[in-house]
Amino acid sequence: MSVAVGIGLSDYPFSSSNYFWDWVAACEEGGVDSLWQTDRLISRKPMLETVVTMAGIAGATKRIKFGMNVVSLALRDPLLLAKQCATIDALSSGRLLPAFGIGNIRAPEWLATSLSTKGRGQRTNEGLHILRKLWTEDEVTFRGRFYNYQSVSISPRPVQRLLPMWIGGSSPAAVQRTARFGTGWQAGFETPFQVGKTIAAIKEALHKEGREIDEDHYGASFSYRFGAWADPVVEQSAQLVRDRLGRDPNDIFVVGNAQDIVTRLVQYVDAGASKFILRPIASGDPDVLEQTNILIDEILPEIQKLNSQC
Repeated sequence: MSVAVGIGLSDYPFSSSNYFWDWVAACEEGGVDSLWQTDRLISRKPMLETVVTMAGIAGATKRIKFGMNVVSLALRDPLLLAKQCATIDALSSGRLLPAFGIGNIRAPEWLATSLSTKGRGQRTNEGLHILRKLWTEDEVTFRGRFYNYQSVSISPRPVQRLLPMWIGGSSPAAVQRTARFGTGWQAGFETPFQVGKTIAAIKEALHKEGREIDEDHYGASFSYRFGAWADPVVEQSAQLVRDRLGRDPNDIFVVGNAQDIVTRLVQYVDAGASKFILRPIASGDPDVLEQTNILIDEILPEIQKLNSQC
């Protein structure tokens, strides 16, 4: 098992694109494993479109990997998405990490697009099946409940022979979806205990499917801040978690010093996760960059030590 730490953004916290690209460069040069962008089509807060963002990062970097966390597949056309992912993977020499889910039932996109939330899991399953076929087969004809395609081919194919298909969600249906289609599983706001329980369920479902997922392909995520719970940005973010998610911020935030963050990482590793998306709790350009640079300077060396012991 090899532990790797990526950094994710749940919104667009920068005042200009210059700061965004400074942040990308800091991650590329600092040894961050991957960058992740949350998928939202409709939002009042600034939010980058995730697929376009992946293309931009592909052109601005040479080493770092990048992924969507996670694409609401039921809201997108599988053919277009398959072509976009294949193109980005080709142009980045195989650095794309696609991740997919069914989308939040409370997301405004459903009402705005007149799509029913009923059946979104089945729509997602159909989409995943189509994506895999388009990425691996010369010509695809598909007749389904939600999608129909006749004699479709895409070229170039992804550079990665088996383009990753990370699946999000921890419901029983998400577990079955991961076992059927996934090459990896990415947790959302699950605690280490919940992650371990879900990974065990996925492995049981994989056994029934006659499939395997690499032990290195189970991921977890949490938000972090080098600072104190009394920091205004932490207090504000914590209140949003209570109000919107009905969750205890202590479950999904780690606030303190490097040792506090490493301790939480090790808890997830012990639960079976090895790939991480950490989201800085920060406000404003300097703060986001500072939180990122501290993580690079203080956490990544600890990850190297952890891997040397594995």
